Amino acid sequence: MTKKAMTHKFVYFGTPYVSSDTLEILVAHGFVPSLVVTSPDAPKGRGMEVTPSETKMFAQNAGLSVIAPEKHTADVVDDIKKIGATYALVVAYGKILPQSLIDAFPLGILNIHYSLLPKYRGASPVECALLHGDTVTGVAIQKMVKELDAGDILAIKEVPIEPHETARELRPRLVKLGAELLVDVLPSFEDGTIALTPQDHSQATRCGKIAKEEGLLDFSEDAKTNWNKYRAYAESPGTYFFLNGKRVKIKTARFENGQFIPLRVVPEGKREMDYVDFVK
Repeated sequence: MTKKAMTHKFVYFGTPYVSSDTLEILVAHGFVPSLVVTSPDAPKGRGMEVTPSETKMFAQNAGLSVIAPEKHTADVVDDIKKIGATYALVVAYGKILPQSLIDAFPLGILNIHYSLLPKYRGASPVECALLHGDTVTGVAIQKMVKELDAGDILAIKEVPIEPHETARELRPRLVKLGAELLVDVLPSFEDGTIALTPQDHSQATRCGKIAKEEGLLDFSEDAKTNWNKYRAYAESPGTYFFLNGKRVKIKTARFENGQFIPLRVVPEGKREMDYVDFVK
């Protein structure tokens, strides 16, 4: 794997696996942050055990400096400024950066967004693309501004969405694509030779955070609508339906001959089973 020349210090902000997988690719190409900033340890899993973020675990294992502040207080911002970094990268950090932090980096802050901006600005671009039945999506490298996902574009790359893909398959593919695109543009960003393209704000669409209730399926609805919901929410929050007052989670499904067909389900209070056995 060819490593690129890194000439500037940078700070990396990120939290879940989307971020840790990206950071791993950056480090492999020689782009090593001077500091990693992630969210605080939080309860996870069935046992709700307090666990560090995926990005924190990777950073520690790689020997990188890492902090996990609760808030971006003036002291935290000052500590980050002391690093002397000229820019920052943000990948699925999960917190809004104050203007004082955005202004702390002379070259600004870059962000990977998993859509073809200005389409699907916001928290759930992968889910929105699948929910709308899009056949094409992509990644964009943008320069962060205060308005959400409205910054100038450094690079953008389009990819097809396969008919069978859910968020479980599509998101990791976009993460890899975005990290590799970032690796390609960072050298010209660092030396100031890359051209930035303003977004057409009149074409912007937005997608917010997804509520658990949005995963409810109604089998009297159009089958394609249910299929796209299943694809979009396959990772989180998941899809489900009610039968005899009991919630039934859908683990896997397929779309065939115009029909949405659950394959594996988890009835409330029971173990995972084949859907055909459940409805017998």
